[in-house]
Parts: sequence; C-alpha cells; structure tokens
Amino acid sequence: MSLAISKDTVVQFHYTLKNDQGETLESSLDHQPTAILFGHGGIIRGVENAIDGKQAGDTLNLTVEPAEGYGERLDDSIQSVPVKHLSGAKKWRPGMVANVHTDHGHRQVTVVKVGKFMAKVDTNHPLAGQTLHFDIEIVDVRAATADELSHGHAHGAGGHHH
Repeated sequence: MSLAISKDTVVQFHYTLKNDQGETLESSLDHQPTAILFGHGGIIRGVENAIDGKQAGDTLNLTVEPAEGYGERLDDSIQSVPVKHLSGAKKWRPGMVANVHTDHGHRQVTVVKVGKFMAKVDTNHPLAGQTLHFDIEIVDVRAATADELSHGHAHGAGGHHH
C-alpha cells in the first residue's frame, strides 16, 4: 500500500502553473519533479491543503485564490533599496524580478524604477493578487529522513542540495 501525504513525508510532484488567461507561468515537466517536506511551509497553503492525504499517482486540477496563494497585492509596497542589494542580473530594468536579502530571508521583488545608486522596488510577490491554476501529478511519497526533519526541507532529487 502506498503512503499518503501527511506531515513529515517527502512529496515529489510535477506541476504546471497557469494564470487566469491560461498562460503557463511555471512548469516542472521538463525537469525533475519538485520535492518538498510536507507540513513545513515549503509550498503555498492552497496547494498544501489540496495535496494533503493524496498518494503517488494522484493528479489534481486546482484553483488557488490569492488568500491561499501569495496574498493580495498591497498598494503601499514600493520601497527604495540600494541597487547593490539587488541580485539576479547585472543591469536592471523596470519589470525585472530581483532577489533581495532582508531580515526575513530572501524575497522576490519587482523593479519599478532604477537610478544610479537606488532602485524603487515593489515588494509584493510577483504572483500576489493573482488566482493561480495548477495541474499537479504526485510522483512519489515517502517518509522523511531524520536529516530532512532536522533541516526542515527535502534532500536529493528535486529538493535541497547542501
């Protein structure tokens, strides 16, 4: 009998993410399946709730509203940051997504305007405010190892590499 997804299991899954217009935003189909340590906040709440209890071989078509995804867009989220703190590209243009290291870890931000030393960035997640449509295929479910539990994430193919 196959293991059901529950807290402290490692789940490998393929996904395709589309927006309301049907455009594919992300897909794992050309790569290894994504691996997460279930129940440890590695994925958005809407997906985590939907796959809870599923087994290898299960497929889902799922719609996730902003509250269960990346949240609603906040209008007052434009901040100025030093250009040197943006990572992910050498030359920045409005609309590009950058990574910024904050007191709360790494965040994705969208560049709004770039000056010589400072950039205005939108701190909303790029998918904030969007209804997300997922096609998910559960590939494998297994018990997490002691190392994975102590580190708080999946290791190996599709997971975290130290």
